[in-house]
Amino acid sequence: MRSIKERLVHSILFEIGGLVLVTPLATWLTGHGFGEMGILAFAVSTFAMIWNFVWNKLFDRWVPTRRRTLVQRVAQTFGFELGILVITLPVVAWWLDIGLIEAFWLDLGFMLFFMLYALVYNTSFDRVVSRRLEREAR
Repeated sequence: MRSIKERLVHSILFEIGGLVLVTPLATWLTGHGFGEMGILAFAVSTFAMIWNFVWNKLFDRWVPTRRRTLVQRVAQTFGFELGILVITLPVVAWWLDIGLIEAFWLDLGFMLFFMLYALVYNTSFDRVVSRRLEREAR
């Protein structure tokens, strides 16, 4: 199981990386201003960081190993992204003044992007942490 400190570092680094990648991309794809998308991205990111902490603590209890299979990683990522999609959909529609269907397609596109990003990030994070723990054990 991960410590609270480790989980916080994991979540903060994930969200910083996500903001750096997604804000310019969202601005370009939607035609909305960088500031408007930046505020939305920051708000969703803040919520996502809290949800990330909660979801991954739950997932750690369900799958208590650091070396997870690809299927376990996909399940972890899909569960997280589905939770984000359900909760942020009305916020995105309201903030961007678009319909729920348009917000759904926008959220779905970013969900797919972040599923891939999370898969790569979580696997990389575990490898780095595992190596650090192995060095400390020596």
